Amino acid sequence: MSRIEARFAALKTEGRAAFIPFITAGDPSLEVSRDILLGLTAAGADVIELGMPFTDPMADGPAVQAAGLRALKAGATMKTTLGLVRDFRATDGDTPIVLMGYCNPVAAYGIDAFARDAAAAGVDGVILVDLPPEEASEFAPALNAAGIDVIRLSTPTTTDARLPAVLSGAGGFLYYVSITGITGTKDFDLDEVEREVKRIKAQTPLPVGVGFGIRTAERAAAIARFADAAVVGSAIVARIADFMPPDGKKVKPGCAKDVLDFVAGIGAGVRAARR
Repeated sequence: MSRIEARFAALKTEGRAAFIPFITAGDPSLEVSRDILLGLTAAGADVIELGMPFTDPMADGPAVQAAGLRALKAGATMKTTLGLVRDFRATDGDTPIVLMGYCNPVAAYGIDAFARDAAAAGVDGVILVDLPPEEASEFAPALNAAGIDVIRLSTPTTTDARLPAVLSGAGGFLYYVSITGITGTKDFDLDEVEREVKRIKAQTPLPVGVGFGIRTAERAAAIARFADAAVVGSAIVARIADFMPPDGKKVKPGCAKDVLDFVAGIGAGVRAARR
């Protein structure tokens, strides 16, 4: 049983949803990013999404785009991203880590080399937001052979006819994008999202997590009442941005603690959602 499968099975027994925070590897600096990453489990994270910095993140809104640029400016690379995962695994062997990003950095690293090194570092799943199912054969075999789940995305425009293609070969959990458009820019209709989650779950045994547009503990809790996971990203990286001065040269003190306190508040909301 993979770490992702084991975590969702345990949460099902507990009768609650997973809380999945997202941060970008190397944002706002490698040191502070490491401090935040290492503190996420204690702050309530059940699964962690770690963004792979990329220069052209087409699906991401301003907050996550800025996070990626800060990370790249601070020297983030795929090697430093995997290094952060190794650092995390030295202290936490149970919490699943999912890398999220785009095909280009993975292809540039080399698909086989990425699968090998990611697995060795302790990565459990990968979300490539610009990888359609029809093109997955270039990436999925190497990842699956290394024991890494290829996590797929479904959106409000994914029809019943399209859903089987999205689900084919999917692993770990399904990520439902609650809005059309880019991350962190819109609110979602809760009733509509619940209907969509039920529709998806009728076609797959995979857990269904919901992301995009969740900014508060209250909204995360609302999602956690019916979905298997609530994913929060833009709100967290926007919190990190508050600690960057106008010149962007040095992170203000207290960033990691503030972010982890914020994450803990959302995590508490998710944990209490079904009580």
